[in-house]
Amino acid sequence: MSSRFPADVDLCLDELARHGGQTGPHRDGWGISYYAEDGAVRLYKEAEPASGSEWIQFIEQHHLRGAIVLSHIRLATRGGRSLKNTHPFRRELGGRCHVFAHNGDLADVEGHPDLRLGFHRPIGETDSEYAFCALLGQLEQPWLSSSGVPPLDQRLAIVVRFARSLRDLGMANFVYADGDTVFAHGNKRRYSTGEEPRPPGLHALHRVCGVNSDDYSIDGLRISSDSERQEMALVASVPLTGEVWRPLQEGEVLALRGGKIVARVGRES
Repeated sequence: MSSRFPADVDLCLDELARHGGQTGPHRDGWGISYYAEDGAVRLYKEAEPASGSEWIQFIEQHHLRGAIVLSHIRLATRGGRSLKNTHPFRRELGGRCHVFAHNGDLADVEGHPDLRLGFHRPIGETDSEYAFCALLGQLEQPWLSSSGVPPLDQRLAIVVRFARSLRDLGMANFVYADGDTVFAHGNKRRYSTGEEPRPPGLHALHRVCGVNSDDYSIDGLRISSDSERQEMALVASVPLTGEVWRPLQEGEVLALRGGKIVARVGRES
């Protein structure tokens, strides 16, 4: 989620997983990150099923707020069930918290010539964390040479090029946030066990909430705000409501900022 103003976001990750029809397999960990107004990140994750987790209950009870929120439920394909292999992953670059979550498989990601590591190194064994570190390596120059946040078009071009490299290796759906912008790349995914991967890998929704509107509430997710005119952009693996979510084309990258979808780049761009 990217929103115009900070919002209370309560998630029941186990319930949300049912929207994808795959609650059972996704039991290898969960995580959720909230960007605070000062740029710091609250990151909660656990290498256990979300169902029955006391940490999930803690999050539900404390109504945590953020204008950028990323969450993930893990089905382990590489790397054992452990905290170091659980998404989202967080690193510092340019004095900012950067957060990344991936859904898919990336064969021989370490051997790709365009995915060399820079300063950052993986802590765990997942292809996802390695890919995140490679992305940060590509972003080092603009972030370390800038006195603030590098221009959006510069960051977006790097993310698009990175996404193109990941698609060479397999399913490459990811969401990445740098505290200013959320970047989402839709590729393809399995919609049932044993099925061949197919697009869309992600879906997006833009929503404006009026001054007297009710909370945004579905099974597993409630978003509420005391702001007069809240605006939100949401991205999820599958549509979470009966509203018209737009499927991302295979290879499409979105940039979300301040609750708006501020840029789209197609696969052939």
